[in-house]
Amino acid sequence: MGHDHPADRHHHHHLKDQLVKTDGPWPFTTQRVYQRVDQSLVVWRSRDYRKQLAADHADRIASLFTLLQRGLWMPQTLNWWIGLIFALGSFLFALGSVFSLFPDLARRFALQSSTINAIYFAGSIPFTTAAYLQLFQVANAAPRSRRRRFPQLFGWFPKNIGWLSCALQFPGTLLFNINTWDAMLPGLDWVQQDLVIWAPNFVGSVLFLASGYLGFVETCHAYWDWKPASLSWWITFTNLLGCIGFMIAAVYAVVLPKPRLTDAATLATEFTLFGAVFFFIGSLLMLPEAARSTSNS
Repeated sequence: MGHDHPADRHHHHHLKDQLVKTDGPWPFTTQRVYQRVDQSLVVWRSRDYRKQLAADHADRIASLFTLLQRGLWMPQTLNWWIGLIFALGSFLFALGSVFSLFPDLARRFALQSSTINAIYFAGSIPFTTAAYLQLFQVANAAPRSRRRRFPQLFGWFPKNIGWLSCALQFPGTLLFNINTWDAMLPGLDWVQQDLVIWAPNFVGSVLFLASGYLGFVETCHAYWDWKPASLSWWITFTNLLGCIGFMIAAVYAVVLPKPRLTDAATLATEFTLFGAVFFFIGSLLMLPEAARSTSNS
C-alpha cells in the first residue's frame, strides 16, 4: 500500500485551479484554498474530505438546529452510524462510572461490581466498532469515480493527519477491550492488575490522547485555535476533553503494593465519567455533522 492518500490525488485533480493558500500544523496540510478561472474560491478541508462533508457554510454552529433536525435519522449515512455508535459506547462508560461512584444506586438495581465491570466492557465494543468504521472511511476517502476496485481495510497513509488520527484511535480501542475484559477476572494481585488491566488502559489512553489532538488540530488548521463558530471544531474539542479525562483517569488507576488510596480510585472513576460525558457530547454532535454528508458511504 502506497502513501498516496486520496486527499493527495484530490490535490492533483485541482491542478487546473490556482492554489493560493495552504494551512495546517507542520508537517500536515489540513486546508487548501484554490482560485478558479472565474476567480471564485474553492476551500478544501481535510476533515470534510475524509468524511465526505459538503464544504460550505453549513459547518457553522449557527446551523446546528437545522442540521440536528436533518441528522436525527440518517441510517443511510456512515457518518451518522459512527456518531451513534460512539454515543452508545460513551453512554455505557458513563453509566458504569455512575454506578461505581454511587454504590447505593448500584445496590438499588442489585448490581455487583462484576456487573459494573461488564458494563464497561460492553461500552468498549461500540468504541472499537465506530473507531474501525472511521479508519475504513478515511482509508477509502475518494469520490466513487476515483475509488480503488477493492476497498482498503486499513490503508497506510502516515502523512495524512486524518488517517493517522483514526489509525491511533483504533488500536487504543482494542486495548480498552482488553483492559475492560481483564477487569472482570477475579483474584488478581496488584502486579497482575497492573499488567493486564492498568497497562492496556494507560497505553490505550495515550493513543486516544494523541488521536484526539490530531483530530482537533485537523479542524484548527494549526497546533491550537479557537473556532467556536465551527461545528466540526466543537466535535473535536469535546472529544479532546474526553481523551484528557481518560488519560487522567488512567494515571490515577495504577495499582500499588501498598493499600490503595480510596481517593485515587474515586478520582480515576470521576475522570472516566468526565471523559465519557464529553465523548458522549462529541458523538451526539456528529449526528448534525452527518447531515452535511454528500455520500451514503
